[in-house]
Amino acid sequence: MKKPKKLRQEELRNRIDQTPFITDDELAKAFGVSIQTIRLDRMELGIPELRERIKSVAEQEWNETVKALPVEEIIGEVVDLELDDRAISILDIRPEHVFSRNHIARGHHLFAQANSLAVALINDELALTARSMIQFSRPVNLGERVVAKATVKGEDDKGRTIVKVHSYVENEEVFAGTFEMYRSNQ
Repeated sequence: MKKPKKLRQEELRNRIDQTPFITDDELAKAFGVSIQTIRLDRMELGIPELRERIKSVAEQEWNETVKALPVEEIIGEVVDLELDDRAISILDIRPEHVFSRNHIARGHHLFAQANSLAVALINDELALTARSMIQFSRPVNLGERVVAKATVKGEDDKGRTIVKVHSYVENEEVFAGTFEMYRSNQ
């Protein structure tokens, strides 16, 4: 038996408040309605789509914790961040990221995603890339989603923080980099 619209929408709002990263597909299954019904309910309630909810939560956490880089300067969308430990960002490859003749992503976008993630990961007012060693494994194409995962590996003999970044399209590694990060509190 279907629930009345008003009751469904009230329960939908509560479910999204409790689990803001739940997908429309998961909500549709939970409520026994179509994805379109969930989308219409969300619009009527003024609840943004999942991507916007993730971005909103990430920006709020970002502004409260990240010291080295403003959110608008990161390349890609940060979806997970634990300062001086690990971080994950997502970059969807769009037409402005690719060469027009072959639709392959320009390497500097993949590097910028990884580098800005390494900088953001540092829990300091000043974090700069002192040196990097990078390797591209395969070309990334228009429309692909690049997930970059950064991990702090420790310090080198100069006191610089070592950050390793691996970027993937689906489960295939497309980029790897090691970043030596200078920080002002060294």
